[in-house]
Amino acid sequence: MVVLGIESSCDETAAAVLADGRRVLSNVVASQDAIHAPYGGIVPELASRRHLEVIIPVVEKALADANMRLSDLDGVAVTQGPGLVGSLLVGCAVAKSIAYVHRLPLVAVNHLEGHIYATFLTEDPPEHPFLALVVSGGHTALYHARAPLEYTLVGQTRDDAAGEAFDKVAKLLGLGFPGGPVIERVAASGDPKAITFPLAQMSDGAPDFSFSGVKTSVSLYVKQHAPLGRPEIADVAASFQATVVKMLVRKTVKAALHHGIKRIVLTGGVAANGRLREALEAAAIDHGLHLHIPPRHLCTDNAAMIAAAGTARLAAGERAPLTLNAAPDLALAG
Repeated sequence: MVVLGIESSCDETAAAVLADGRRVLSNVVASQDAIHAPYGGIVPELASRRHLEVIIPVVEKALADANMRLSDLDGVAVTQGPGLVGSLLVGCAVAKSIAYVHRLPLVAVNHLEGHIYATFLTEDPPEHPFLALVVSGGHTALYHARAPLEYTLVGQTRDDAAGEAFDKVAKLLGLGFPGGPVIERVAASGDPKAITFPLAQMSDGAPDFSFSGVKTSVSLYVKQHAPLGRPEIADVAASFQATVVKMLVRKTVKAALHHGIKRIVLTGGVAANGRLREALEAAAIDHGLHLHIPPRHLCTDNAAMIAAAGTARLAAGERAPLTLNAAPDLALAG
């Protein structure tokens, strides 16, 4: 089965061609970082307009790179949500048009499931059941994948997503956008133990996350110690990163042990963070857990992961109607 995947949930315009659910024939991503950098965050209107400008060339390049034509496809998979509604609408419209004109089966994909399926594009795909930590700019959640296409929400952030906190702290420190890569780069020369930032604890004991407290603490520290020199900025970045990583690792391992799950998947844009990958791998080894992490280029938003999840759903007999609409608040599991 050869499937075209289309992803436009936020600020990346992407298309990919996947064969047999595993072989990536092409994977094209058009970034909008330069467009949103002056604003220190994503501007939804600018994002949707840029998708309109580049989505057709991106799809054409994905097909050309795969040496495929639209008539060679067996199906089309598109991100329905969650995400920015204007951005999602662009991808959905293009996918529906292709499916209609070429009489191809269409399937809707949840963006978060796409991130999970990025792990199935590796040489070491996870076996079910497993616990997935999906951590990105818009989402931070733990899902128990009991069986293929079956998920239970274990825990989620109660305020900011981890990636959003990285972006906001980077802006506070004057480091630019996107925050994740620049925080990691600057933190490399800082002391992660220089400053003690708070770890959020849930009073009800739930395996949920909260990043607003550490973000506020960074803001207060920056104001109280301004102006900060380069060494101090590096220490703040390193200490903030260490706090977020510690929270993510502790809660993930605790949830896995509580539910008796032996396999963990780490995925999403923040999963590209080297310190998080190293810390979770070390914790997994300590507790006898098997960790699966996609390569960095498959952690950030891409369409290969959407095609992978879409292939699984097409094989299961799912089809989306041509009335398919964007669902910005689409949930993966309750």
